[in-house]
Amino acid sequence: MASVDEIIDRLGGAEAAARLLGVGTEAVRKWRQSRAFPARHWPALIQATGFSLDAIAGTARPDTAPDAPRTAMPDPAQAHQTHVPAGATAALVLGDGSIFWGRGFGACTSEPPIGEVCFNTGMTGYQETLTDPSYAGQIITFTFPHIGNVGVNGEDLEATSIAARGLVVKQDITEPSNWRAAEHLSTWLRAQGVAGVGGIDTRALTVRIRDGGAPNGVLAFPADGRFDIPALIERARAWPGLEGMDLARLVSCTQSYAWDQTSWAWPDGFGRQTAPKHHVVAVDYGAKRNILRCLAAAGCRVTVVPATASAEDILRHAPDGVFLSNGPGDPAATGEYAVPAIRGVLDAGKPVFGICLGHQLLGLALGARTYKLDRGHRGANQPVKDLSTGRVEITSQNHGFAVDEKTLPARVKVTHVSLFDGSNEGIACEDRAAFSVQYHPEASPGPSDSHYLFRRFVDMIERAS
Repeated sequence: MASVDEIIDRLGGAEAAARLLGVGTEAVRKWRQSRAFPARHWPALIQATGFSLDAIAGTARPDTAPDAPRTAMPDPAQAHQTHVPAGATAALVLGDGSIFWGRGFGACTSEPPIGEVCFNTGMTGYQETLTDPSYAGQIITFTFPHIGNVGVNGEDLEATSIAARGLVVKQDITEPSNWRAAEHLSTWLRAQGVAGVGGIDTRALTVRIRDGGAPNGVLAFPADGRFDIPALIERARAWPGLEGMDLARLVSCTQSYAWDQTSWAWPDGFGRQTAPKHHVVAVDYGAKRNILRCLAAAGCRVTVVPATASAEDILRHAPDGVFLSNGPGDPAATGEYAVPAIRGVLDAGKPVFGICLGHQLLGLALGARTYKLDRGHRGANQPVKDLSTGRVEITSQNHGFAVDEKTLPARVKVTHVSLFDGSNEGIACEDRAAFSVQYHPEASPGPSDSHYLFRRFVDMIERAS
């Protein structure tokens, strides 16, 4: 087995390796640090260096943490072995044959869930993350090790059920220690039929996702402890991924309803909007409850309609403004039915505000295109720059697709950009009342850096009245 340093030296150094593989030297530095090459580069490395597949693939086994000796990735040549390490009761199996062994919690899986394996960098809010409908179709790796330490409660739900297909954590779930805890995380997951796996080297898995993109994975936690590894690998390989997948209609409401609950405040908890000044129709592509609360707290009577609502369905409620919610999946797929509805609303002159998937759908309705990010933005520490003020907001985000700002029409301006990778984070129309942001202003990482956007929407409604 060759080391990463030996392979880079054989290529002629870091700059030569970067040119060969079409990456920056920063990526090569990170590969040295993690002692692993992403699997997609193996063929080029084999051809350029003359090393064998075993020598190249062996770099995909970074040293494991002392407290997680059984969670490292095996040599792909041995990926089909069915030996279960001592103490392992669950496994995350990736489409490239990598296996992360660990200890299962939550619900055993008679039909192991499959999804896109992503990572979330938030240090708090795991319950809100798990119930965020935008995570439909995904298995979440939490980079923060202490997941489950505050238990779960009935107030921190963003939807009635868990949207994520599974979760991966570093440390075993402990007993909760928080005055608001009503239930143990594992008990709650079991009741919801969702599996988790602990004891995983989440640092190695996160580096893998960072450098190679989000892989397909299957989370197996069999009640009988038997693993059909070849079948799990094949299942992960065969899954088509999120591109082209419309998941919004699966997590949306099925009929319209009214919402009047406002934001939580100490010591009274959630309030009620009893004197609304404006009427907003919120199109539910997978709306988080706290977004609806923020709209109500801003003085709006909120009517929620399904994702598949047409322009006529929306406009018959006589809204003062229309909100486009967050949600999961590929915006281009959801746009097949959402874009005509949004264009109808825009043509009617109604003010429009979009968040996350709603931002992407507004971009599509205006004539732009969207694309899939290599690894996505997920967590509560995402810096975004407001181009009009120069102000930097610390934001919460959860998205794997983005608006291609190069395809925006002339009368649509870019308002916000990510300071991580320069991708688009906000747009606004110059000739009509419509704007949107990619991030989640209803969340509180700043903690209130982005709440002004709800006020901006209400001001837009008032100017249009």
